[in-house]
Amino acid sequence: MNKSYLIKKLSDRTHVLNEIDIDLGVNTILNLISESLTIGNRVEIRNFGTFSIRLREQRISRNPRNGTSVLVQAKHHPYFRASKHLKESLNK
Repeated sequence: MNKSYLIKKLSDRTHVLNEIDIDLGVNTILNLISESLTIGNRVEIRNFGTFSIRLREQRISRNPRNGTSVLVQAKHHPYFRASKHLKESLNK
């Protein structure tokens, strides 16, 4: 499911808000999650999961085209951990 499909499904389920309002709401939520992760905070959504950041250490990798060694700098990446409730609902 991509963002536009999510907005369409939400619009089909509710007749109170139009697609423009739902689009604004979804974009606002995603921007808030991104901003929180950028400053190092974690975001917990009850019964869904937790978004956080993790550090990938500096490492030596290989260029797949020519096989030469390349130094990859340390960097942060987003991490999502599903809640127990979400895992249980998927495995029913």
